[in-house]
Amino acid sequence: MSDAIERQEEEGARAFDKTLTRRLFRYLRPYRVRAGMSVGLVILSSILELAGPAITAVAIDLYVKPAAGAEAGGVSVRIGQWLQSYGWALDPISGINLAAALYLATLVGGFAVLYTQMVLMNLMGQYIMYDLRKQIFGHLQRLDVQFFDRNPVGRLMTRVTTDVDALNELFTAGFVAIFGDIFVLLGIVGVLFWMDWRLALVLFSITPFIVVVSMWFRRGARITYRAVRARIAAINAFLQEHISGMATVQLFNREEREAAKFDELNLRHRDANIDSIFYYAVFYPVIELIQTIGIALIVWYGGGEVIRGTMSLGVLVAFFQYAQRFYEPISDLSEKYNILQAAMAASERIFKLLDTPVKIVDDGTREIEKFESIEFRNVWFAYHDEEWVLKNVSFRVEAGDRVALVGHTGAGKTTVTALLMRFYEVQKGEILINGISIREYRMASLRRLFAVVQQDFFLFSGNVAQNISLGDPAISDESVRSAAARVQADRFISRLPEGYEAQVRERGAGFAVGEKQLLSFARALAFNPPVLILDEATSSIDTETEQLIQQGIQTLLAGRTSIVIAHRLSTIRSADTILVFHHGEIRERGTHDELMGIAGLYRKLYEIQYRETAVA
Repeated sequence: MSDAIERQEEEGARAFDKTLTRRLFRYLRPYRVRAGMSVGLVILSSILELAGPAITAVAIDLYVKPAAGAEAGGVSVRIGQWLQSYGWALDPISGINLAAALYLATLVGGFAVLYTQMVLMNLMGQYIMYDLRKQIFGHLQRLDVQFFDRNPVGRLMTRVTTDVDALNELFTAGFVAIFGDIFVLLGIVGVLFWMDWRLALVLFSITPFIVVVSMWFRRGARITYRAVRARIAAINAFLQEHISGMATVQLFNREEREAAKFDELNLRHRDANIDSIFYYAVFYPVIELIQTIGIALIVWYGGGEVIRGTMSLGVLVAFFQYAQRFYEPISDLSEKYNILQAAMAASERIFKLLDTPVKIVDDGTREIEKFESIEFRNVWFAYHDEEWVLKNVSFRVEAGDRVALVGHTGAGKTTVTALLMRFYEVQKGEILINGISIREYRMASLRRLFAVVQQDFFLFSGNVAQNISLGDPAISDESVRSAAARVQADRFISRLPEGYEAQVRERGAGFAVGEKQLLSFARALAFNPPVLILDEATSSIDTETEQLIQQGIQTLLAGRTSIVIAHRLSTIRSADTILVFHHGEIRERGTHDELMGIAGLYRKLYEIQYRETAVA
């Protein structure tokens, strides 16, 4: 399973995908003013960053070591002449003081601008993450149950957490920073050519080497990044599955084998990270080496020009500073490429999830005002292709009826209730409530009609009362206690130190199986639905506990429509109608006495259970 997850995760997006990018930037629309302000601040920050070396050059050429002639002074001389034309002819000390003050102002201004820009972008990133996670979780809630049968929970958790975090990094430190780096690069190129185009050409002669190294780094980093992402997704899925099923692992002494499997996954994740380290370990030292060569070329050529008097010292010093700043955004862009790659891969997986069609569409408009009847009319259903689980099933349940579904495991009993609540759609036939197709009702109205006590009961983190009411404000504390009392759950709740305020740990850890099932009974009763569905509701309760709740169940079922699925046929003898399922078909129907009288499948099942009970 982990190998399949890794293969799916490694099917990543291209480094830059226009379609994905356009779709991503839709999430910026509500915050476009903040994004526009951030872009403007980045431009301002870049201008301030470019101003520092230019101020240094002018200060040196005008006040520290005046250039010998217009040809050597170049830009500095022209700036000096411009200052004199406006009456700003300063002595060397005053000029140096002014230059230092201007330089300090650019540093302080740059800090203030960068601080404001980062606050704006990080706030925007948090808002976008909030919106995206809300959208993903909302979509997950609308997906059909079959989708969750096919997708591991750990993988879906990765979508909502890690993948969204990758997009947050793009919005907070990615696209605006990339824009700023490009602006700085273009600004430096322009300023250098403006100051001395010959020295600029010497400096940029090494640019092709930087491009080659950056392309090698991006290609390798992309491959290793995908591998790392695939490995961590496999680890998440493995951990979620095995931590949830730890009792089973320990029961069957599988600790060593499962530890070996995890060790293999962990080893592959480690190796993938080590592979990525190689590219980083090579890339940054090589860029540093190329940068050093570039500075050496400036010293060689620029120093000679200064000695010959064709270039001022200030220009040479400015070139040193610009050269160092020129390589920083190049390295940063390569790093941002990884952020972009991560965002593209994460967005592809997120949008693939968001694009998963909602098969059970809530497009009904009707409300169920009063329950009258349920009817299955020639229903056929298959989970996969035409492997029919239900075949031409027809039956009718009137208000107040107590109907029991019996049959061997896999006969289709639980599927009937799942279809009734539209967890799945039937392929053929029709299901009617009050003579109207269930597809015409609003989903909330349809499901409000039922309360279900399932074979797999689930308790949430919180206290006991919250697990019974599920936080529904319409269910009062009195209703919670009444429901618990009717199923005898108050007997064990009253023994808890904090009673109904006692905390329930994840999945009900610490409660006995029978106690958890009693809480699920109380939950169903608290919602007081017109139709109650008991799906193997007493299958996990011991005989003594079952006897305690039978009276409560009988009181609850009196005058209430109910559909009961049970292996223990003794619990459904009083049912108005018993439907006997066999290989997806209804083979027999009638009361207990009628079915016992025809010596068919039901009687055979009953006699087998009777003999097993007698032997026990």
